[in-house]
Amino acid sequence: MTGMLAAAVLADHADVTVVERDLLPSGPEPRKGLPQARHAHVLWSGGVKALEELLPGITEQLVARGAWRARIMTDLVSKAPSGQWFRRFNHSHHTNLLCSRDLLDAVIRARVLEDRRITLRPQTELLALQGSANRVSGVRIRAAHSEDTLTADLVIDASGRASRAPVWLRDLGLPPVLERKVDAGLVYASRTYRAPGSTADGFPIVNVQADPRQAPGKGGIIAPIEGGRWLVTLAGTRGGQPTADNDAFLAFARELPHPVIGELLAGAEPETDVVTTRSTANKRRYYERAARWPEGFAVLGDAVAGYNPVYGHGLSVSAQSVIALRRVLRRQDLGARGLARSIQKAAARPVDNAWSLAVGQDVFYPGASDQPPSRLERILAAFVDRAVDAGSRNPRALRVLLDVMSMETSPARLFMPDMVALVYLGRKKPLLDGPPLTEPERRAAVAGAPLGSVE
Repeated sequence: MTGMLAAAVLADHADVTVVERDLLPSGPEPRKGLPQARHAHVLWSGGVKALEELLPGITEQLVARGAWRARIMTDLVSKAPSGQWFRRFNHSHHTNLLCSRDLLDAVIRARVLEDRRITLRPQTELLALQGSANRVSGVRIRAAHSEDTLTADLVIDASGRASRAPVWLRDLGLPPVLERKVDAGLVYASRTYRAPGSTADGFPIVNVQADPRQAPGKGGIIAPIEGGRWLVTLAGTRGGQPTADNDAFLAFARELPHPVIGELLAGAEPETDVVTTRSTANKRRYYERAARWPEGFAVLGDAVAGYNPVYGHGLSVSAQSVIALRRVLRRQDLGARGLARSIQKAAARPVDNAWSLAVGQDVFYPGASDQPPSRLERILAAFVDRAVDAGSRNPRALRVLLDVMSMETSPARLFMPDMVALVYLGRKKPLLDGPPLTEPERRAAVAGAPLGSVE
């Protein structure tokens, strides 16, 4: 995702070569290098806006292929980590774009590769950076048992969580950069179902979030995707992790902090076996703080920071980081001194926002980090809990929360005077006593009744 979007931006300034280890499929099909595609993905509205800015009209292309614009909170039934159920709105300007990751990648890939200034080198491995500690001048690659060197004015590493940038930089003689890892020990288990009854169109996302203060944390999501399917992802931390056992999937769903997902799945027919992943740790490399950084090289996307997927921010950060790349390139030429460091610092801003949201929760799981939560992290987490409680009982507070969670504004927005007043002084409705599914929605899932009467 990051590589394709970056290629689209770079093509306005130079010819671009994309070095890709996989043989990319021609359509929305699985590929070896993206095992996480089998789990639920969401693109928050901040990411949707960034994607549309980079590739105008791409949202409509995705919708035409079956993606769904879910209105948040209208089309979302969600339980907060601290236990509250959020109310649903009749109107909302926040959206999530839902579809399979295979479809998302295929549509974007086809759009980007239409540009004749972009050349794809599939089944090609990047072995090393060429150049020195002062300037990267290209890359060493291997394809079909032969090696070659590609020269470049700028090399972008968008190779994801498995990035070898630390090794490449070390081989150039540069010191290691600061890293931090916060691992809640989360395991994901996912399965695709045929949507039950008449729920193939218009059924809400159903999300039960795990509570880091009640270990082991367990959560899950039903994400309606193209083709009349539900992509269901369940998750659990150390001591409560799901398995790949098909027979245990439904039972695990019923053991979540609320059994609503298990109840809805009781009438659904599975289409796939369960698949699992353990690659869910939050890991960040602070390249923007490096004392020395070579010209001609930058790192973007999950290669900078990978997040616990449960928060759904990875794709949005990717798109927003490429927006940052575009802004820098509009100010500085490809050969300008300091360009690479400018890109790295600009890309760090959306990374900071998503990192704060993810680590602010996950650091509280037992064994998540070598260091216990700091006093400041505890104070901030306590305030966020109060803000979530206010959001569950006050629509104005919830809209501010959604501005942050949708990555349309930074987490600092939660601490502005108007939000602080809503948290501590605002009027609050009683808490909901269960998931705000309508009766027509429940009947549609269980008995197949039409959804047309949903209010």
